[in-house]
Amino acid sequence: MIYFVRRSTPEPAGPHQAGPRQAGPRQAGPRQADPRQAGPRQAGPRPPASAPSAGLFLTEPVRGLVDLTALLVAAPWLATAPRGDGHGVLVLPGLLASDTSTLPLRGYLGWLGYDVRGWDLGRNRGPTEEVLAGLPRALLTHARRTGRPVSLVGWSLGGVYARELARRSARRVRQVITLGSPFALTDPRRQSRVHGPYQRLSHLHADGARLPTYEQRARPIGVPSTSVYSRLDGIVSWQACVEPETERHQNVEVRCSHIGFGVDPATLWLIADRLAAPPGQHRPFRPPPLLRPFYPDR
Repeated sequence: MIYFVRRSTPEPAGPHQAGPRQAGPRQAGPRQADPRQAGPRQAGPRPPASAPSAGLFLTEPVRGLVDLTALLVAAPWLATAPRGDGHGVLVLPGLLASDTSTLPLRGYLGWLGYDVRGWDLGRNRGPTEEVLAGLPRALLTHARRTGRPVSLVGWSLGGVYARELARRSARRVRQVITLGSPFALTDPRRQSRVHGPYQRLSHLHADGARLPTYEQRARPIGVPSTSVYSRLDGIVSWQACVEPETERHQNVEVRCSHIGFGVDPATLWLIADRLAAPPGQHRPFRPPPLLRPFYPDR
């Protein structure tokens, strides 16, 4: 059994709450002279993170359509991304989304040569009993069928699930890639625009005693991982989607809306690059020179 989000007392937890953690690598203060240098980055002082602006939130649908249009334009260069080795990939959707939302992403990864599966648990309504029981079963089934560890790609709340799944089943997980996943939220009321909808679903969630505390969820996981985030995210605070970089973890910035992560060309290229890494290895992401403008921190 795995655990996701513990509801606190007296206030129930949101889908992305997290406890105090070390300062993130993209916080206020001077940046590194060369952000492409390999190795862990030094943590700087953290500014108070707040929810995305009303402007970013209200323009999410329009910007999502722009991201989808960009996918059609970028198809030729996406076809040149690193090819897959056939290992299994499990893709987990965000809050209130289903496998339908990840169809473009899964279709692209399947075309690259990966054995891709959706989570097959219907609409994501939070950490229900069905999710707590179904995700470990899905991972075990996919790992046994492919005969090797599985890569997990999680979008928003799906990325929170992916990290906890990897934390408790590390031997079956090759790596974790999160897309706008606020696993480090400390104040969901301030840092998430979907705290209200999540709370309205809390009566469906598993008992809080079986879910992790903020501190537990913010701890690093034991497999290679990449956190993809966007400062243009209109749903969750981007600061809650990153953690200090180490030899096994990297944060990579892209320019897209929250609902556009699954179709954004730069994100798709990045996922293809990460999945092509040899098993058990984490190499720093360095985009080709022509693509560097699409990755602000590279």
